[in-house]
Order: sequence, then C-alpha cells, then structure tokens
Amino acid sequence: MDCIFCKIVNKELPADIVYENENVLAFKDIHPKAAVHILVVPKIHIESINSENSENIVGDLILAAKNIIKRDNITGYKLLFNIGREGGQMVDHLHMHLLAGNPS
Repeated sequence: MDCIFCKIVNKELPADIVYENENVLAFKDIHPKAAVHILVVPKIHIESINSENSENIVGDLILAAKNIIKRDNITGYKLLFNIGREGGQMVDHLHMHLLAGNPS
C-alpha cells in the first residue's frame, strides 16, 4: 500500500504531529487553508466515510479534535470531511480537517 497518511502514521515520513493516541494521529497540513489547519487521521487505513465501518472511528477523530481545541484554547473552528474526488478528497485515507483562524 502506498498511502501517504499510513506512512506518516508509521513514522516513515515526517510530519509536524500535534496529537496522538492509540487510535488517532493529528498533524499540521503542509498546505494550510487557515491559520490552524490540522489533519486528524485514524491509525488504521480506512479509505473514506463511505467505507464499511468508518462510523466506528469517526467519533475518535472528533474526540481528538476536541482535545486539541481544548488544549490550544481554540474558540471558533470548523471540522470538515471531504469524501471522494468530487468532494475534494485528495488522499484515499479517511481524514478530518480541523480549521481555525483566518487563512494564512
């Protein structure tokens, strides 16, 4: 499998990691669309929200974002999932964008 997010999870590629627990890894987006732009990904490979059993991990992604938001005192933010190429998903590994602040 040649998944860039799997390689980041496995520490085969560098990333600016901001949060990690047993199920989730969060790191700064290399092409930020806001002052804070963090990608929150499951440690297991799931292609998208449309994948079977994706609902089992989505709650973990949201809880991780809540932990980051609380820790960093972020008051206004967006949580965003892109699904499929038509929906803007560029990497075929389920991920959630945490965006806050003005575009950088």
